[in-house]
Amino acid sequence: MDENPSILSHVSLGTNDVDRASAFYDAVLAPLGYGRLMEHPGAIAYGKVYPEFWIQAPFDGQVAAVGNGTHIAFVASSSEAVHGFYEAAIAAGGTGDGAPGPRPDYGQEYYGCFVRDLDGHKVEACYWATD
Repeated sequence: MDENPSILSHVSLGTNDVDRASAFYDAVLAPLGYGRLMEHPGAIAYGKVYPEFWIQAPFDGQVAAVGNGTHIAFVASSSEAVHGFYEAAIAAGGTGDGAPGPRPDYGQEYYGCFVRDLDGHKVEACYWATD
């Protein structure tokens, strides 16, 4: 296999309801071509090749909380995939936090959207239209 192109091993978001969160992420990550790769009691990992994105109950047994200023951005293969992510998130109970569209402040080629998941975490899908 070629060298792993990722710069991070993985990112985890805490949830207070793993079953509910996994149903949400099963739906919203499918338009991006990502799926479940690993499962452990209280934790599920998603990715294409490697388990790069985890949802899990906090290990310390405390309530999961949202990080102010924190968000996770998923790579989309097209602007259509960004729309699919956004539409799936809204249909799965998420809330819009920035509809799909160009974000020229981030770069002329940047196209993305923002949603809040069922636990209130801010997640994004983005596409760099460089072709």
